[in-house]
Amino acid sequence: MAETEYLIYENLFAKKEDIEDFVLEGKADITFENGCMRMKNALEAGLGQMANFVLWCPKEFPKDIRVEWEFRPLSDVGLCILFFAAAGKGNRDLFDPSLAERTGEYPQYHSGDINAFHVSYFRRKEPEERVFHTCNLRKSCGFYLVAQGADPIPGVEDVVDFYRLAVIKKENRIEFTINELSIFTYIDDGITCGALLDGGKIGFRQLAPLTAEYRNLRVYQIK
Repeated sequence: MAETEYLIYENLFAKKEDIEDFVLEGKADITFENGCMRMKNALEAGLGQMANFVLWCPKEFPKDIRVEWEFRPLSDVGLCILFFAAAGKGNRDLFDPSLAERTGEYPQYHSGDINAFHVSYFRRKEPEERVFHTCNLRKSCGFYLVAQGADPIPGVEDVVDFYRLAVIKKENRIEFTINELSIFTYIDDGITCGALLDGGKIGFRQLAPLTAEYRNLRVYQIK
């Protein structure tokens, strides 16, 4: 049977009111210019993990979805992540007050008390990332690296427009694409790296000192 996709959420990220119900963990400088959302760290990059942040969409999404967004880097050093299927352990909501506090520091997300997938792209934070560009998929809790592919996004000097990114999660299959080019596909056996993840929330993580723009977030349910 052919799959059908239904648009269930759309956010243009065009003005501050578009994220008034979003949840920010850590500190960020978020502005809106030319119809898109611009994010950068509010704390000095020298503070390390403390300078990084996550911006969560508050909506709960079903397990089979396509997430699309547009991205444009404005500086060359940093890293971006999309969390998806994020939920608290023990069937708790991601924002359940019984969960440990999260303030943007990475171990709280990959080895804390939440489960999620996260895809990292524009990985240019460390020197070894800048000389060999990859996109990674990790499954948590546990920090399992489950898939990897080449990142076609160039350095900022060669960026001329926004890039179209998409994560497709259907049953136990996950695919990541950039400008409709497949970067990697992962089949989760539900055993090696923990049980299959169902629905949950999505969030945007950014590492200092990156400045980047985002627009046109769309989520489709796949049936």
